[in-house]
Amino acid sequence: MQAVILAAGESSRFWPLAAGKHKSLFRLLGRPIIAHTIEALKRASFTEIVIVQSENRAPEAELGDGASLGVQISYVVQPEPLGMGDALGRAASLLKDSFLVVNPQHVTVAELVPKLLESAPGADAVLVGCETDRPHEYGIVKIEEDRAFDLIEKPAPGSEPSRTRLVGVYLLTKRFFDCYRRVREHPYAFEDALKLLMHEGMVRIVKISEEPPTLKYPWDLFPLAQLLMERNITDQKIAPSAQIHKSALIEGPVWIGEDVKIFEHAVVKGPCFLGDHCVVGTGSLVRESNIEAHTVIGAHAEVARSIFQKNCSTHSGYFGDSIFDEAVKIGAGTVTANVRNDRNFIRPWVKGARVETGLKKLGAIVGRETHIGICAMLMPGVLIGPRCEIGPGSLVRKNLDADTLYYTVPHEVVRSQRRAP
Repeated sequence: MQAVILAAGESSRFWPLAAGKHKSLFRLLGRPIIAHTIEALKRASFTEIVIVQSENRAPEAELGDGASLGVQISYVVQPEPLGMGDALGRAASLLKDSFLVVNPQHVTVAELVPKLLESAPGADAVLVGCETDRPHEYGIVKIEEDRAFDLIEKPAPGSEPSRTRLVGVYLLTKRFFDCYRRVREHPYAFEDALKLLMHEGMVRIVKISEEPPTLKYPWDLFPLAQLLMERNITDQKIAPSAQIHKSALIEGPVWIGEDVKIFEHAVVKGPCFLGDHCVVGTGSLVRESNIEAHTVIGAHAEVARSIFQKNCSTHSGYFGDSIFDEAVKIGAGTVTANVRNDRNFIRPWVKGARVETGLKKLGAIVGRETHIGICAMLMPGVLIGPRCEIGPGSLVRKNLDADTLYYTVPHEVVRSQRRAP
């Protein structure tokens, strides 16, 4: 059985994370997200996988031919981000009559496959749908029983044909490409081809109560990490080479990797992942967090519900509901504020507009290789680009572009400029 993973987008709304590579290569539980999805496909007997990638952000460098994951991976390149239809069309020559199409974060796809295959006989396509209370924001399917007849993009309130939206998992036949060749080429040609197939063929829909994980914005990593930890860390798994001081407390389901060092009076509370060669300093508390390999959590720090990529380091401070990309260095006394004073929802700026997160707890999201001086303060929901330098005692209230040099004193910005490349 064949599956296509679409991993060629720009990931522009995922900024400032995964700079220079596709967002599906962000690591959780020691592996790229796309690797978790490939493992789920393998459990569902999909061993031939085609990955559509862009030229400069390719998963191929990390995944190779798939042998280490027990599958066979082929790659095709989408030179420009021209939409799902264009991406899938580039894989057409590698596909047989029936194939599955998924996004790279669909780590629960194995649970959907039996339902899709049950509906497949006699169908030209089987789609997955989920109820939404915001139909005006999505493509909504007109359905009768288990058959889809039409797809309406963002219907006006009150005009929606149902409350069922598509969730990005598709079992298609090659008849899809016959429809695709007959629609106008544009970024939403995939949806137009699906509509044409609904009008002319047999398209069934499988409805589910919980939608699969999404990965549009950086904070979508939190529920995805939580899901992976709940499924993969059900008890304590501690590598024999880990060095844990007798006064340290390890509580609940945790994964502690090779050569991890946990010092005096430190506390690690699950669900929690500590990758190989991590350090948790004296008196520190780490809870409900994903800490990737070679990261140092210094003495007297608190890390709560946060995600650190490889090679980060912190000293004392508070890091709540925050995400740090690779090789971020953080000085002592730094605090990521994660709750507004008025306890309202946090709405970060993304691509020039406020975005509703639905979260009342959200700290900072920091790009790779950024250096943060001692006693810096990062306000809720700020996005800090890669390779920034934030001076000691600085208060960061707004997003910082990549390569920004940012120094402040109370009530005054001393210097904010782009760093020399």
